[in-house]
Amino acid sequence: MNVFDFDETIYDGERSVQFMLRYIREDPSVMRYVPDLIKVMGRYYRGEMHAEDFMRVYGPLLRDYFTRKKPDLTPLVTEFWNKREHRIKPFYRRIQRSDDVIITASPIFLMEDICKRIGVKRYIATDFDIRTGEVHSACYRDNKVNLFRAAFPDEEIDDFYTDSVNDEFLFPLAKRVFMVKGHEIKQVK
Repeated sequence: MNVFDFDETIYDGERSVQFMLRYIREDPSVMRYVPDLIKVMGRYYRGEMHAEDFMRVYGPLLRDYFTRKKPDLTPLVTEFWNKREHRIKPFYRRIQRSDDVIITASPIFLMEDICKRIGVKRYIATDFDIRTGEVHSACYRDNKVNLFRAAFPDEEIDDFYTDSVNDEFLFPLAKRVFMVKGHEIKQVK
């Protein structure tokens, strides 16, 4: 089995940021949440807080927004991938296998459509309920290992592809590890 991170690994870009920017055009009231989100995400990505801390701080804002607005994101997600599916990097199509797994911090509602489109049947993503704004499980850093082992307790990773050392917790589970920077791929294990 080969396992892939998504953003900047097989997808050329940061899909969550792109989707948020698109969604702000749909509902400008989201802007009031952005300054706090940027601060918290900065600390999170620098490793200054764990996924649980992130959700403790930002979770109430998500719940507030989603329970008040009850947005229907399905049409926006479809439109989003209609315009961005071409950003799947060519190397992925060349090495794609039927047993591939994508593991990503992205919310599951953003991953279902694109995985179906590109033929990936197995994926692990942040479990986010778009009706309530509740995050049940964040798929990030060391929690990626927990979620991977829960989904595939007895399977080995042949090749793991990522763009970030934030995924270092998965490195020991893989026979080989590849770092992806743009369209360059370098084996690091």
